[in-house]
Amino acid sequence: MGRRLLAVLASTALLLAGIGVSAPAAAETLPLSNVGHLDFLLDDVAPAASGEHDTWRLAEEPQLVLPWANADARDGGAFERRGGGQFDPATGYWAQGAFNADDTARAAVVYLRHWAQSGDEFSQRSAYELLRSTAYLQTATGSNAGNVVRWMQPDGTLNPGAAPAAPTDTSDSSESVWSARALWAFGEGYAAFRDVDPAFASFLQERLRLGVAALDRQPLTRYDEYLTADGAQVPAWLISNAADASAEAVLGLSAYLAAAAHDDRVRAATAKLAEGIAALGSGDARTWPYGAVLPSVESLSMWQAEGSQMPAALAAASAVLEDATLLEPAVTDSAVFDPILLTAGGADNGWKPTPVDRTQNAYGVDSRLRSLIAVSAAAGKPGLLDLASLFGSWYFGTNASGEPTYDPATGVVFDGVAPDGAVNRNSGAESTIHAQLSMLALDANPELRARALGLTTVVSREGATVVQAEAASSTSGKVVAPQETDTGESRYSGTGYLELAEGRTATFALPSSTGQRLISPVVLSGENGNASSLWRSEYVPLGVLEHSAGKQGITAAPGALLPQPLPIAAPPQSSSVSVTALAGPVRVDALIVRPLFSRLTFAGSNASTELVHSASAVAQRVPVNAAGGAGTLKSYNAQGALVAEHAISGVAQITVKPGGFAIVTKG
Repeated sequence: MGRRLLAVLASTALLLAGIGVSAPAAAETLPLSNVGHLDFLLDDVAPAASGEHDTWRLAEEPQLVLPWANADARDGGAFERRGGGQFDPATGYWAQGAFNADDTARAAVVYLRHWAQSGDEFSQRSAYELLRSTAYLQTATGSNAGNVVRWMQPDGTLNPGAAPAAPTDTSDSSESVWSARALWAFGEGYAAFRDVDPAFASFLQERLRLGVAALDRQPLTRYDEYLTADGAQVPAWLISNAADASAEAVLGLSAYLAAAAHDDRVRAATAKLAEGIAALGSGDARTWPYGAVLPSVESLSMWQAEGSQMPAALAAASAVLEDATLLEPAVTDSAVFDPILLTAGGADNGWKPTPVDRTQNAYGVDSRLRSLIAVSAAAGKPGLLDLASLFGSWYFGTNASGEPTYDPATGVVFDGVAPDGAVNRNSGAESTIHAQLSMLALDANPELRARALGLTTVVSREGATVVQAEAASSTSGKVVAPQETDTGESRYSGTGYLELAEGRTATFALPSSTGQRLISPVVLSGENGNASSLWRSEYVPLGVLEHSAGKQGITAAPGALLPQPLPIAAPPQSSSVSVTALAGPVRVDALIVRPLFSRLTFAGSNASTELVHSASAVAQRVPVNAAGGAGTLKSYNAQGALVAEHAISGVAQITVKPGGFAIVTKG
C-alpha cells in the first residue's frame, strides 16, 4: 500500500479518533519532520501534453502528482482537501484551481530535503513526481517560454485566468513568484539527482536554464537601471519588482551552482538578482526598517514575515559567488532586525510600517528561522542560532495562543495564529510545506532543535508598542479618517491620522516604563513637503523632525508614511510626549514606542532564554537574569559577533554594544 494512500486513510481515521496538536515527549528523540500530512495533500492528475506544456516521460508516465492547495479542518480532527476560491459543482472546477505551481515547487523542495536527510525512498519518488509536475506547469515553447502557469484544475486543465484575480496575473505572461519557486525546485532538484539519475537531472537543468533565459529577456534586461520610490533609488531588475520573490529563485540557483559551478549564464543571473536583493537592506537599530531587507521596491514602508527569505538567499549566493558583500545586509537583517521583531511580538505578517497585521503563520516563522540558520553558517556567527531557537519555539507554544501549532506525530501545522490567540485550524499546503522546511532545519541542527523544543511559554516581553495618534489625550488638531486605510504601499494603523496645522499641538500618553524609550512618530510626509514638528516629553526636548518625501516614482501613492526616530530618548517615568507643528500640515499616524533596551524571556519545564536588544547609540551596561539561577550570558554586537561570554549564577550585568544584543540561556 502506498504511503499517500495510508495518509488519506489515516486522515479518515482521525475523523473517528480525533486529534490535537501537541509536542509529545517522543519528539525529543524522534525526528520532528513528518511528511505524513503533506503526503495526504498529494493527488494524481493526468493532463494532456501540448506544444507548450509537457514534461519528463509524460507519455510513459501520464500521471502527475500535485498537492491540493488547502486542507480545511473538519470535526474530529480530520481535514478536507480543497482548491482555491469557490467550487462549481456543475463543472467540478475551482475559481482558481485545485493545485498551484507555488505549492508544487516548494513541496518538491521539502521532499528533496527529506530524502537527503532520511534516505526515504518514497520522498525521493515524491520529489521526482513533483519536479515533473512543476516542469509541466512551465511553458516550454513560444513567446512565454520559461514562465509558469500558476493554477491547474482537478482534471489537469490549466487555468491561466484564475478568479478572483491575484495582485499579479496568474498566467505565464511574465515573470512571477511562482516562476521563481520553479527555479528553486529545479535548482535543488538538479543538485539532488545529478549523480543518482543523470538523465532526469539533465532535464531539470534544461528547465532551469529555460527559466533563466526568461529572466534574461524580462527583468534582467533592466540590470543596472534604477527606479524611483518616494525619492529613493531602487533596483529595476528584480523578479516582479520583489526581493522576496527573487530570493526564492536565488535559493534554487545557488543550489544549482554548487553542483554546476561553471554555468556562466546562471551564475550571472544569480549575481544580478542577489545584488538587487542586497540593495533593499537599509536602516539600523534606531532607523526604519531597522536593518531589514525590504520585500518590494514598490514600497519603502512595508515589511512582512511571509517570504522573508532574503537573508537566506543572500547567504547562499555569497557562498557560491564568493562575494562577501552580499552577506553584509543579511547579517544586519539577522543580528539587528530579528531581535527587534522578536521582542515586539514575533514574525508578524505585516509592518506597514507599524505592525498592523500581527497574524503569524509557519511561512513567516520558517522564513525567519531558516534565514538565521543560513546566515549563521555563512558568516560564522553561532550567536544567531540563539535567535533562531526563539523563532523555532513558536511551533511548540511561544505564540499568541500559548499552545503548540505543530504536531510531529502527524505533520499537521495550523494555518496561523491571530494576535488575540485565535487559531486557524486549517492546514493547507503552504503552511505544511514551510513547517516541514523548519522541522528539517531543526533536525539537521540538534542543539538548536533542543533549544527550540525546550521553550514553550512566553514569560515576559517588553518591546515595540504603538500609540495611535487619533487617541491623543489632548489636541488642537483634527482627526482624519480616510475611506481606505490602505494606501497601496502602506497602511494607517488605526482609523486614520491626526492632522496638525502650523502651531497646532497634541499630547499623547505613553505606556508606563522604568527605562528610557525611543519614540518614532509615524508621519505621512508629502512629496517635496516642507512640514516640520517639535517634540517634547514634558519639559525635555526630544528633537525637531522634517517631513518631506521625494518623487513618488513607482510607489502606489504620493508621499511616504514612515517612522522618524526622535534623536533623544524619552526619560524614564515620563508619562507623555507632545508635538507642535512648526510648519504644516503635519499628519501623524501613530508613535512607535520602543524601550531603549527591549527584552523577552521564553521558558519551558527545564530551560529558558532571555534576550535583551539595544537601541542605544552608545554601549551601556544592563541588568539580566532577574529571576536568578545559573546560566550562560553572552553579548553580541550589531554584526552578530561575540563580544563577551560569562557563566553566571544569579542576577548579572553586561555591556551591550549599540544595536547589539545579549542572551542568557539556562537549562
